[in-house]
Amino acid sequence: MPTPNLLLHPVRMRILQTLVGGGELTTAQLRERLPDVSPATMYRQVSTLTEAGVLEVSSEKRVRGTVERSYRVRQEEALVDQDTRAAMTKEDHRQAFTVFTGALMADFDRYLTRDDTEPAREGVLYRQGAVWLTDEEFAELVAELEDVVARRTGHSPGDGRVRHLVSLVVVPDKGGGGTDGEG
Repeated sequence: MPTPNLLLHPVRMRILQTLVGGGELTTAQLRERLPDVSPATMYRQVSTLTEAGVLEVSSEKRVRGTVERSYRVRQEEALVDQDTRAAMTKEDHRQAFTVFTGALMADFDRYLTRDDTEPAREGVLYRQGAVWLTDEEFAELVAELEDVVARRTGHSPGDGRVRHLVSLVVVPDKGGGGTDGEG
């Protein structure tokens, strides 16, 4: 299983986010989507993810005397599992969350810098809600949310489909207001 340091590196996370739901891309196509990442860094990080088994080569073709590889994410290897998360320190979680939110902010900024964006019409959404749940109810909610997204990840580009990034952050709000049943 991949380590948090492998998956939560800023550039590697952006590569994974670009590939998730995006099918197969070559390194050149990744560079087009992440133009601020230098070629050397892109090749090095794709190599690191491939060697770790998080990316796999889906196809190869000869282009001008070299081999051009297309990569795809091995979904089962692109997650930090529950046991690994449980072993992470608070500082590890702080660093991981910083990388995650930084990547999220970079995605949003890239979206907003395009001339053709219309956030309200395109359904840009960011909101926060609070729910009071037992451990069992919480586990059920997480499973339901993951299922809702998973049912739609099999769609491919075309037929008017636009790729949407769905990010989920869940944080217990101990002492965040209201009563929690303790007197």
